[in-house]
Formats: sequence, C-alpha cells, structure tokens
Amino acid sequence: MPKIRCSIFFSVFFLVISLSSSTLFAQQLGYSSNKNALGSQAMVVSPHPLASEVGLAILKAGGNAIDATIAVQFAQAVVYPRAGNIGGGGFMVIRLNNGETATIDYREKAPRKAHRNMYLDQAGNIVPGLSTKGHLAAGVPGTVDGLIQAHEKYGKLPFQQLIQPAIELAENGYPVSQTEAARLNRFQDDFKAVNDDPNPFIKENWKEGDILKQTLLAQTLTRIQQKGRAGFYKGKVAKAIVKEMKEGNGIISRRDLAKYRAQWRAAVTGQYKDYTVISMPPPSSGGVALLQLLKMVEDYPIEDWGFHDPRTIHLMVEAERRAYADRSQHLGDMDFYPVPIDSLLSKEYVEGRMANFSPKKASLSSDILAGAFQGQIKESFETTHSSVVDKDGNAVSLTTTLNSNFGCKVWVDEAGFFLNNEMDDFSSKPGVPNQFGLVGAEANAIQPGKRMLSSMTPTIIEKDGELFMVIGAPGGSTIITAVFQVFLNVAAFGMDLEAAVNASRFHHQWLPDRILIEKNGIKEELKEKLKALGHQMYEVNYMAVIKAIHRLQDGSLQGVGDRRNPDDDAKGY
Repeated sequence: MPKIRCSIFFSVFFLVISLSSSTLFAQQLGYSSNKNALGSQAMVVSPHPLASEVGLAILKAGGNAIDATIAVQFAQAVVYPRAGNIGGGGFMVIRLNNGETATIDYREKAPRKAHRNMYLDQAGNIVPGLSTKGHLAAGVPGTVDGLIQAHEKYGKLPFQQLIQPAIELAENGYPVSQTEAARLNRFQDDFKAVNDDPNPFIKENWKEGDILKQTLLAQTLTRIQQKGRAGFYKGKVAKAIVKEMKEGNGIISRRDLAKYRAQWRAAVTGQYKDYTVISMPPPSSGGVALLQLLKMVEDYPIEDWGFHDPRTIHLMVEAERRAYADRSQHLGDMDFYPVPIDSLLSKEYVEGRMANFSPKKASLSSDILAGAFQGQIKESFETTHSSVVDKDGNAVSLTTTLNSNFGCKVWVDEAGFFLNNEMDDFSSKPGVPNQFGLVGAEANAIQPGKRMLSSMTPTIIEKDGELFMVIGAPGGSTIITAVFQVFLNVAAFGMDLEAAVNASRFHHQWLPDRILIEKNGIKEELKEKLKALGHQMYEVNYMAVIKAIHRLQDGSLQGVGDRRNPDDDAKGY
C-alpha cells in the first residue's frame, strides 16, 4: 500500500487525537465509559471508550461498519493491550443492508513445527504451563491479515485512514484506567519471567491516569499502514517475531508468517421462531452450539415460565450440557476434520439429544456422551468484542483474542506487541481439559497449519428479515451461553437490552458437572429448587462480558456495554 502523508487525513482523526492529547490528558483520566447509548443512525460498542470514539469518528467521516470495526480493532491493539491485539486472531461476522452475509476466520494457526504431543512429557502427561505461558504457547497471528482482507472486500475509506488513529494513540500515549492499571500490576511478575528486554508494560505501581506510550507498536502499525500485510508478515516485523521465537525456544518461523492467510467462510445460519441467527462456523464452536441450544429449547414454553424460573434454568442447563458434550467430540477446524454441521443442527438430531431430558431430574454428564451419527464419523475472559452498525444498516460482529490476559506474556522486542497463547485451545491431550476446563477430542488435536477450536460467538440476528441484534462477548467457555441467554432475555422474556445484558447468568459446559452461577445472581430459594433436581452449583465473580446492539421497532439503535467490564463503552449518533 502507498504511503499517505498525514496532512491529507480527515480532520476528524486529528480532533480525536488532539482531544486525547490535550484536554483529556490534562486530566487524570479524561474519558469515561457509557454503558447505554441510543442512536438514530449508527452505533459502536467496544471494550474501551477511546476505541469506541475512534469507531464513531470513522462512521461520521463516511466510513461503513466494516471500516469502523477495523479502526476499532487497531485502536484496541493500543488501548486494550491485554486482549485487543495484532499478535492474536479472531472472527468477523458481516451482514450488509441488502441481507448478504459473510464471515472471515482469522484465527491463529499452529506453526509448521507443531505436533500433537508437543506439550506432553516422556510419560505422556501434560507439562503444566507449557501451552499457556512463554514462546511455545503462541500460534501464528492472524489479526492483521484478517482485517486487511475484510477491508479489501468491503471497505469504503482508504485503509491507511483506518489505522492512523491507532498509530497516534500509540505514539502519544493514553491514560490507563484504574482497571487496566490494576491488571498491569498483577501481571508484572509474568512479564518479567518471559521477557529479558525492557518494555513499556514493566513498571512498578501503575496508577490510574499514568500514560502508556508504545513507540515500537506505533512503528509496527506504520509499517502495516504503508505496506499492508507485508508490513507485518514479512520484513522487519516478521524478523522481530522470529528472533523472539529463537530467543525463547518458540517455533513460529518466517515461512509460517509468510504463508498465513485468513479464510472466508459461509456463515452458520438457522431459525429460532421468527428470528434468523447468523453466526460463525468452525473453528469457532460458537455458531453451531448457539443454534443447537436455541433449537433444544424452542418447543418449550419458556416465555410462560419466565426468566430464572427453575423450570427455565433446568431446561437451559440441560441443553447446555448436551451442546458442550457435542462440542468436545465433533468440532474442530473444518479444513482438517469433517465437522458434521448439518447433522448437528438437524431437527431429528436435536430432538434425539433432548429425548432423555427429564423436567424432574438433572442428567449426569457421565451419561451424556457426545451424540453419534449413523454412517458418519477457559478461551480467556481476555478475549474482546466489538459490535458496529452504520447509518445504512450494515452490521459487523467481531470477536478477537490473545486467549489469556496478555496472551503468553511474550512481548515482541523491536515490534512492540504481545503474542497469543492460543495453542492451549487445542486438545493438547484428547480427553484432558485445557485451562478453562474444556475437553476436546481428535477433531481438535494439534496439527501443523491447523486452527484451534474457539468458543468465540460473534453473532448477528434478524427478525422477519430485518436487522434485530448484533451481539458477542469475551469470556472463554462462557461466551456461548452468555450470548444464548442475553438473546433470550430480549426475545423470550421481553427485557430491554440493558436489562438483558446486566441480568445475572448461569453456565454449564458438560464437564465439570456443575452449574456456574454469578455471585448473588440467583436467590437462595431458587438454588434449593435446582439442588433438589440434582444440580450442583459453583459461584464465580462474573461470566462473559456482552457488547450488543439492538435495533428497536422505530429503527433507532440501542447499544449496551456490560457492567461486568468497567471500561465497556457504547457510542452512537
């Protein structure tokens, strides 16, 4: 891509950055999150106010939803470094205003030197931490290629304009929030354990309002701006990644980087009553599992039972138990494994999965094996999500991740970004759970060039052929069930979007055999009724962090960021 001089950039970008550099930076923090926004034309919901501000500026400058999403993603790589990234990967679901849909899979890939037993010792046991921390945990990053391909196919504004705000945020720095400061402090020992060189994240006692400048990241983003994918997958940045790998016994090579390509895939679609659900196919497990869940509960009168009625929760938990059992056995990278999507989503199969459901008794996960076909063969909470709708009604749902907080904790010296630890999302040893308790089988075993299974569930929903909702979340294995529940909170239980997102949630993933519930989220009386059915419960602080947009009956848009993340932000006009 040709180099563009800064003087020809839209003045709106300089307005965003100048406000950040002077008025905003003159205060301790200078920005605040808005959890609930209304807009008559367009909406952005992201995990950080500065990223939302960038996306809104792109929309006001004439960009479409794809442009704004790309700009938001690059901005997140600066202001949301624990998950927003160029060192990881993700999924994007697109619905144009004419009803056309597409998805792009820019999930990371296993390096060429990867092999199925690479995280096992000589006795065949998993070596703790080998797939989660340090250089060997990283898959080949896909974010940059995915965003560039999305722009080439659907973008409206020049790509160079979309990345410029991120460059300036990295160069000028930005004040970290209280949440981010606390997180940076918590991971100081991890940063030091796997990084020999000084970097801007290693600092004693981060405080709210401290300025985080990322000069090397700005240089890397500038190379991408000037050279496109070659600015990342070749040249100086690729050399820096490979050098980092060699210094830490990692295995990503220059060939791995040069050969990486994102993959366009047909969306997984299905019906729930009057709604059409458009979601991500494998290697995301989200779309298939979400549609299974909706089909499993569709014929039951949950609207009459109501939200958090014991009958409703019992039914939804039993559906979740069965969908996650199927996830463990049948889902993986379709380029390597024949995922039986049509069978998994067939009416006959779904009815068969619920045939042994009892309204009076909890199933045992040991009795709920993954379904068989006749004749056929914890992703971290530090994922992130953005939902965008433009003035023409184009919509994008994008989920991206480094997996754990700051990925494998390896910061690429000379290039300025963290690498992912997505290799842990493979089944390092089939049948043995990963860091989030998810169990996988041969479908998700490690192979060179293969994409690892994910729980990310970027989703767009239509009602009667019109755009209804854009939704997604970070949250590891709880993403799928959170999207499932928030959608039903609106569609079945009549909640407005803010109430639907903020309502307490529950989660069952087959193994371990227990319901996760949010603290103080379920009344004691309800807990006792569920225990009487045979359910065990385990409390967690919170689950997935939804970012959603609801198109209201009058055509206006409501955007909601989740109370579970203090920095979640919605902006519209």
